[in-house]
Amino acid sequence: MPHIDYYFATLSPYTYMAGTRLEEVVAKHGATITYKPLDIMALFARTGGTPPPQRHPNRQEWRLQEMRRTAKKLELPINLKPAYWPVNPAPSSYAIIAAQAAGGDVGALVHAFTRACWAEDRDIAEDSVVRDVLEKSGFDPALADKGLLAGAEQYGRNLEDAVLAGVFGAPTYITDGDERFWGQDKIDDLDLHLSGKL
Repeated sequence: MPHIDYYFATLSPYTYMAGTRLEEVVAKHGATITYKPLDIMALFARTGGTPPPQRHPNRQEWRLQEMRRTAKKLELPINLKPAYWPVNPAPSSYAIIAAQAAGGDVGALVHAFTRACWAEDRDIAEDSVVRDVLEKSGFDPALADKGLLAGAEQYGRNLEDAVLAGVFGAPTYITDGDERFWGQDKIDDLDLHLSGKL
């Protein structure tokens, strides 16, 4: 059974635009996923990336255009300048880590957090928002309070694992054969790889 390590950031617009297409590909191939939320700003610092607010204006303008075009192509609503961004991704990430341990539709939860940021102008660092997203995604909202220390430790390990695995951006999908796919636009390539066509 193939396995995917899924590295992502809850404040990433491209994680949002990935939607639940990864989960559809995984279901098609009978694969499994380990969800690995991480601190994307720390990843940039460790791997030579530049956070979007610090990029040259030319790059920032292109990024906004690309986000607008991609969201339109995917038929997803998007606010290119959300009210709460950048935001502390740790609370939502800890909730995802706890939800993964509890079991349930973690893919839907990831998408709900990113949608809250990029389409609903909600602060995913706020406890009330974290609880609401958990509950509306079919999880116990009390997961927001459970395993915070374990969540923080796993969150830190995810960053270390990402650096060791060659990750430099989000979302990144890595197969158990160490094939790496960076970006929501590579989900089709991942599908082809799992089909043995790529």
